[in-house]
Amino acid sequence: MPQPPLNALRAFEAVARTGSFRAAAEDLFVTQPAISHQIRHLEDWLGLPLFDRSGRVPRLLQRGVALARDLTTAFDGIDAACRRARPASPEGVVVVAAIPSVAVCWLIPRLPGFRVLHPEVQLRVIYAHHGHEIDFATTDVAFTFADARPEGDGILSEPFLSGRSVPVASPALVGTDPIEPSAGWLLEVGLLHDNDPSGWKTWLARAGEVVPDRLPGAIFEDFNLLRAAALAGQGVALCSLAMIRSDLAEGRLVQLSEVSVLEEFDYYLTRSNLTPRDSGRRKARQAFLSWVESEQETVGA
Repeated sequence: MPQPPLNALRAFEAVARTGSFRAAAEDLFVTQPAISHQIRHLEDWLGLPLFDRSGRVPRLLQRGVALARDLTTAFDGIDAACRRARPASPEGVVVVAAIPSVAVCWLIPRLPGFRVLHPEVQLRVIYAHHGHEIDFATTDVAFTFADARPEGDGILSEPFLSGRSVPVASPALVGTDPIEPSAGWLLEVGLLHDNDPSGWKTWLARAGEVVPDRLPGAIFEDFNLLRAAALAGQGVALCSLAMIRSDLAEGRLVQLSEVSVLEEFDYYLTRSNLTPRDSGRRKARQAFLSWVESEQETVGA
């Protein structure tokens, strides 16, 4: 029997892990048709279907669920082995993994200040990808988003920023005077969704509004895309106050209500509880952690 098609297996695992062909394409930085082609290729190689295509959206069959579970374990093992084989961060380099929202909205705008204070420290900023475990053998510090404190052997986690989210929009769309939005007004102006409409359904219920069966509006699978759409005046979005603090302060976005959602979520700062062996890397990591703490204190996170 010929060897299994590795690219097709990776594409299939990404679809199963992310929940959609589109999300898998974004995760692997390829087109959605390329993902579909790889899935067909894998099914042809196996000689059986992995998805039930009788409905509008392909649904993973039980054999596909089992295969995806084994593949995720296998790929995680391969990734971990490759990371262990790579040299550790050189002395004076701090590897920071951050989810895109923290990287773009909080970390990168503040980095010039860190470089002024610590010109001797070189930062390497990488993405912390959703669904992928962070390997702290090669990563010094990580910023993540979760509804519970990340736990695991050898790591320390602490809340970094609140995930509390409120309705916001561009003043070009709604004006500069805050109003308490009703369901009818929101539907007229337009809703923007993060991943799915569940956030807005929760918000409407908490605001005492009737929740429609269907909530129209574009769906964005990344916070930065959602924020960009709100800034462009395309509708009202539920955004984390911690991530849009500067947008509100500088008038690029307007907060429309104090009613909020996602209070149970937090952004977390996570690191290994093992001290780096070389003194240069140890001092560099501590310098970065101390700077993050000072930034939280000076600007109220």
